Amino acid sequence: MASETTALPAPSPEAAALPDPGMPVAPQKILRSRSGLAEFLEMLLVTMLLALFGTTFIVQAFKIPSGSMEPTLLIGDHVFVNKFIFEGTGAWYDKFLPYRDIRRGDIIVFKFPFDDHPHYVKRVIGLPGERLRIVNGGVYVNGELLREPYAVRDPAYQDPYGDNFPPANRAALEFVARREWADQLFDYVHNGELVVPPNHYFAMGDNRDHSADSRYWGFVDRDAIMGKPVLIYWSVRATSNDYRTRDASSALRGIGQTLLHLRAQTRWNRMLREVH
Repeated sequence: MASETTALPAPSPEAAALPDPGMPVAPQKILRSRSGLAEFLEMLLVTMLLALFGTTFIVQAFKIPSGSMEPTLLIGDHVFVNKFIFEGTGAWYDKFLPYRDIRRGDIIVFKFPFDDHPHYVKRVIGLPGERLRIVNGGVYVNGELLREPYAVRDPAYQDPYGDNFPPANRAALEFVARREWADQLFDYVHNGELVVPPNHYFAMGDNRDHSADSRYWGFVDRDAIMGKPVLIYWSVRATSNDYRTRDASSALRGIGQTLLHLRAQTRWNRMLREVH
């Protein structure tokens, strides 16, 4: 015997819109509010973690406080540094990542080997194992003169030490080179040439006559290199004095002046310029 089903009449739209008397409305509103707050906090946490990951492993912002890399980088340029470009540490996953070797001509940001390790920016000139010599301002690597379209010279500036390097004797280092570098420089000199040791680099500023670089304080350790500047995201007219260590009140006044004259002081033609 076949069973029979009886179709129930569909509720009217007015009845469907009425709330169930047995189900309170207020707790549902509170639940939705808590859910929205949780989603916001979760999104904020993820954003902070991504930002932390990005600044730790991928990119970091720096500002240029000196003119040693002019005209490539000017005082007041704010740059993004790619920390995810040079070769890794030898881990198994390095071969799957887009690393590359450090090349001659690369601009690098690194931790200075002395004085609480401030960040410096220079250009790589000598690679590990290479022989380097400077004669009358011309840079020779492995006996060949480098073509350096990025380098600029100051005709009014004379520097016998920097223009003819390495020096012929220790007396030339007096009052010029750091004591730590003066004590070890000649350990790397062979037949009048400086030999760059393994895992180290010889770096110089593009503004050759106004750059405290490897000639005066030594090699850059590979482990000290943080990355490569890739983009000027903002540039403001400034001097080296603007970036000297100051007390909190002076720093706040400086920030206020910059904000007040932001439009006039910004170098708009340098915004979003690639660094080479």
